[in-house]
Amino acid sequence: MPDTAKDDSDEDDGGPPLPQGAKNYMTPAGRQRLVDELNRLWRDERPKVVEVVSWAAGNGDRSENGDYIYGKKRLREIDRRVRFLRKRLEIAEVVDPANQPNRDQVFFGATVTYVDGKDRERKVRIVGVDEARIDEGEVSWTSPIARALMKARRGDTVELRTPNGPEEIEVLRIAYEG
Repeated sequence: MPDTAKDDSDEDDGGPPLPQGAKNYMTPAGRQRLVDELNRLWRDERPKVVEVVSWAAGNGDRSENGDYIYGKKRLREIDRRVRFLRKRLEIAEVVDPANQPNRDQVFFGATVTYVDGKDRERKVRIVGVDEARIDEGEVSWTSPIARALMKARRGDTVELRTPNGPEEIEVLRIAYEG
């Protein structure tokens, strides 16, 4: 894949920042999702938008040409996301949870079932910053819940700091899946 224009500014490249000096840990599945997104953007979506922009540019006055204006905007968004994905994949350190030797403690890649202060059972999987999907129960290893759970064992009660104050949560199960 050819490089897009480099942009060394501090503008938002389309994703969450990594903590200063932290490694970009990622599960194999999370890395694959980012690779798939990069390929879809670069090989499928971008060429289609370029085609529309080229067609629209040939229609004369660009200042009031919606297809041209929207297309150029969309190209900038795609290029920004492509730069971000390339940078993050380049520095990714893939960690396969299936290879975790210490399965009785919570580490990166663990799926943790816990009970919260209101006696509700919850389940989260601790993943990389770029692959977290809260709606899928996947939380970043830098999130408050992941930080509270790190190194905990089954039966441990840990303190989770929430906007409403500290909350005690108890670890019920720890699992590592590939």
